[in-house]
Amino acid sequence: MESKWLEDFVTLSETRSFSRAAELRNVTQPAFSRRIQALEAWAGADLIDRTSYPTKLTPAGQVFYEQAMEMLASINATRALLRGKSAAHPETIDFAVPHTLAMTFFPQWLTEVEKGFGPLLTRLSAFNVHDAVMQLVNGGCDLVIVYNHPRQPMHLDPQRYDTITLGSETMRAYAQADAQGQPIIKLPGSRSKPVPFLSYTPGAYLARMVDVLATESPRPLHLLKRFETDMAEVLKMMALAGHGIAFLPESAVQRELKPSSGKNTLAIAGEASIEMEIRLIRERPHGSADKLRPSKANLSALWEYLAQIHTKL
Repeated sequence: MESKWLEDFVTLSETRSFSRAAELRNVTQPAFSRRIQALEAWAGADLIDRTSYPTKLTPAGQVFYEQAMEMLASINATRALLRGKSAAHPETIDFAVPHTLAMTFFPQWLTEVEKGFGPLLTRLSAFNVHDAVMQLVNGGCDLVIVYNHPRQPMHLDPQRYDTITLGSETMRAYAQADAQGQPIIKLPGSRSKPVPFLSYTPGAYLARMVDVLATESPRPLHLLKRFETDMAEVLKMMALAGHGIAFLPESAVQRELKPSSGKNTLAIAGEASIEMEIRLIRERPHGSADKLRPSKANLSALWEYLAQIHTKL
C-alpha cells in the first residue's frame, strides 16, 4: 500500500467525483481509477459505491476514510518530526495558505488580527489551494485560508470542519498599460484575432475560476493560450512584460495599477470579473485531545475571537 493511494482516496471522498479528483491529483482518470482499485484490493473491500452519482463511499469506505485520515496524520507528524518541525514553540499556529493569498492577503490580515487579539506565534506554508486543504485534512496544519466560490465549493464535511468567511476577492483580466494607462490588449477578442492568454495550469483553483468567469461573461471571450503556470505572481510578471492578459486577484496587482515612473504598470483589460470568498477553515475540536495534534489554547481563543468579530461584520 502506498501513501499516495490514501491521498487519492481522501481526495475522492471530498470531491465525490473521479474526474475532479484525478484532475486535482494531477493524474489521468484511468490511472487514478487503477490506484483506487489497488487500494480496494489491498483493503480487501469495496470502498467506493460506483452505482451512485455523485460518487459516495460504501459503509466500509466510510470506516476506512477515518482510518486513512489518521494514517496520513501520523505520516505527516512523523515527517514533521524528522524535519525538525517539532522544535517550534508548542503554541505556534500552523497555517496552510495558497501562494497568492500568502503573498497578498495574509501579511496585512495577520497585522489586523494581532491589533485586536495580541501577538501570535505563527508559521506559514504556501501551497496551491487543493494541497493547502489537504494539509488540513491530513493533519499537517492548524488552519487553512483558501478561496471559495459557489460554483467551485470546498467539499469538506461540515460536521468535521468549521469555517469563517474573512472577506472577498475580485478577480479580473489585466494587461500591460500603455503610456496613457490603457491596456495594450483588451477582451473579448474575436475568432479571427483571439487575445493572447496567460493561463493557470489545469487543475489549479484559479484556473477553474477563470473557466467560471469566461462562462458567465456577458460577451464570449476569444482566448489563445500562450503561457501557463500555477503561480499568479508569475502570470502578473508575464502580463507586465506585455506577453498577454492574465486573470489575477485584485489584491495581487495593487502596486501595478498605480502609475510609476520608468516602470511597467497594469490596466484592467475587460469588464468580466468574478468575486470569491476568502475562508478560514479548521478541523472541529473533538471531545478528547488528539494525540497527533495536541490542542492549543491560543488556537481555540483565536478562533473564538475571529468568529465573534466576523459575525458582527
